[in-house]
Amino acid sequence: MDDLPLTPKPLPAPAPPETPLDAGSQALAEALRSSFVIIKFVMLVLVAVFLASGFFTVGPQQQAIILRFGRPVAQGQQALLGPGLHWSFPYPIDEPVIVSISGLQQVQSSVGWYATTREQELAGTEPPVPFGTPMNPVVDGYAITADANIVHVRATLTYHISDPIGYIFDFVNASNAVQNALDDALLYAASRFKIDDLLVRDVLGFKDAVRKRVSELIQERQLGVTVEACDVGSKAPRQLQAAFQSVLDAELRRSKVIAQARGYEIQTTNKAGAEATSRIKLAESERARFVDDISSRAKQFQDLLPKYKENPSLFAEQRLAYTLGNVMTNVQDKIFLPEKPQELRLQLNRPPAKPTTEESP
Repeated sequence: MDDLPLTPKPLPAPAPPETPLDAGSQALAEALRSSFVIIKFVMLVLVAVFLASGFFTVGPQQQAIILRFGRPVAQGQQALLGPGLHWSFPYPIDEPVIVSISGLQQVQSSVGWYATTREQELAGTEPPVPFGTPMNPVVDGYAITADANIVHVRATLTYHISDPIGYIFDFVNASNAVQNALDDALLYAASRFKIDDLLVRDVLGFKDAVRKRVSELIQERQLGVTVEACDVGSKAPRQLQAAFQSVLDAELRRSKVIAQARGYEIQTTNKAGAEATSRIKLAESERARFVDDISSRAKQFQDLLPKYKENPSLFAEQRLAYTLGNVMTNVQDKIFLPEKPQELRLQLNRPPAKPTTEESP
């Protein structure tokens, strides 16, 4: 086997000669290469712009939630993004939802108000309704009071969002849910008040009842908002405006007469009180003077008691003479005879009194 001749290996076939390209084909090839480079650059730029469009800013009084294909990317408080610059995949992959946590929002309830426009109310150009014209419940809203009367009521609720997650995800339209709660509270509160109290006597009480009820409904339904203010307005039916105005005028006259009567009552009471005080003070002064007089007389008698005990008869004669002297002050001659006189002296020929003569000027 070692003596067998070796077979030579076949040589490779020579490469075909390159066909030279013409100038047009060369230009086209280079143009295609340049176009591919430009397309790649444009695509890179578009991708960069697409990714850069995912940046968004959350304000100082705001919070944001990123929705990825309609669902939050996190759960609970971790889903809330605070103020600052944030990034998410652009739409339709992600969608940032920014919620104002301190900004005030408003909803209005006109479920119990008649058909009108704000411009007509401000301009005072509401068309008058003749007396006896029936109310159309299709376009005119109303509420029923506790005494089965019809009244027009409306309210404006101001609130802020306290639970952004519940406000966004628990309701299809949370603002409509808040307005429905306001409508329910308005009709509920109106049914608890009489029409006179609702329109005139207890307007603040009706307003507080509406706010209290809407706060209860918001908490019960977990709407995620906090009530800031509630402005309530009420008005009698336009068809009975003249009758209600007459009742209102009568109420004003009644209040005026009552106020006058109370003023007269206060004036008379004050005058009587002043007179009573004056008489009491006068009586107190008389009492004090009388007590002082009695006290001084008692002291005087206490001082005379030792003298009486020394010589009762002499003391009695002295006091009798003193008393008679005071009683007979205007008597010209006074003669005192004791009970047992020892000696009696009388002056019989008394010299006549000299007449008084007027001196010449």
